[in-house]
Amino acid sequence: MEKINNVSEFIFWGLSQDPEVEEVCFVVFSFFYTIILLGNLLIMMTVCLGRLLKSPMYFFLNYLSFVDICYSSITSPKMIADLLAEKKAISYVGCMLQLFGVHFFGCTEIFILTVMAYDRYVAICKPLHYMTIMDRERCNKMLLGTWVGGFVHSIIQVALVVQLPFCGPNEIDHYFCDVHPVLKLACTDTYTVGVVVTANSGTITLGSFVILLISYTVILVSLRKQSAEGRRKALSTCGSHIAVVIIFFGPCTFMYMRPDTTFSEDKMVAVFYTIITPILNPLIYTLRNAEVKTAMKKLWRRRIFLEANSK
Repeated sequence: MEKINNVSEFIFWGLSQDPEVEEVCFVVFSFFYTIILLGNLLIMMTVCLGRLLKSPMYFFLNYLSFVDICYSSITSPKMIADLLAEKKAISYVGCMLQLFGVHFFGCTEIFILTVMAYDRYVAICKPLHYMTIMDRERCNKMLLGTWVGGFVHSIIQVALVVQLPFCGPNEIDHYFCDVHPVLKLACTDTYTVGVVVTANSGTITLGSFVILLISYTVILVSLRKQSAEGRRKALSTCGSHIAVVIIFFGPCTFMYMRPDTTFSEDKMVAVFYTIITPILNPLIYTLRNAEVKTAMKKLWRRRIFLEANSK
């Protein structure tokens, strides 16, 4: 069947159709997005300037913060601007690019969290071989694997959508382009595509989540052999990672581990993994991490010292 595409743009319904609610949301989400940028940039500056990049954990944390900024920036600026716009429109090409970006950075974040769990497993369960196993060459290869995995996943998602015909309705009941809402607008049977999309996203989400659960279970069990001080430090670090995993994977599982259906709650659930998680990551990794807090204090002292000497 020849592809028919009479749709040149899509119209978002947004988070709300109430102007007063939209004004409140504009202020709130503008503040949230600012916190995302500043918080994650602060972590990246601390890791790079504080000479923490030599540690594999902070090497991956640096890129997790970078991915969080990119991931949130794919949807947040457009959503914030649309809150004050009468017509919340996005071009067909822009929609496909946004869909690619959401799945690319989202999937990359999932893989980085999985790699960070492996890093903690090696550090706690095989401490004597840690620097040998997690050398810089291996870290670079694992990081490259996260980017390649995210790219392959997102290319599959976009390829499944762009070959569909869109010939009628163009209103999306969401605030960004995601696979399930867009599939509803296609003027053909999307059952097979929906199954493949769910299998693709579901396998990555569930598979990574299971790996993470197994990794942290093994870590927690192995802590019984550690000293009291060792257990405290390990639990502090792993507790941060587990909190991020639960906050991120909970909403993702709800969204992508189900058949090709949409619910009215999807928009609010999406807020969690596109906005709330990127906000919480800097807070969780800094407030619960003594080494990061120490590095930040040193940077501030160095800055104050340099400013004092310059006067």
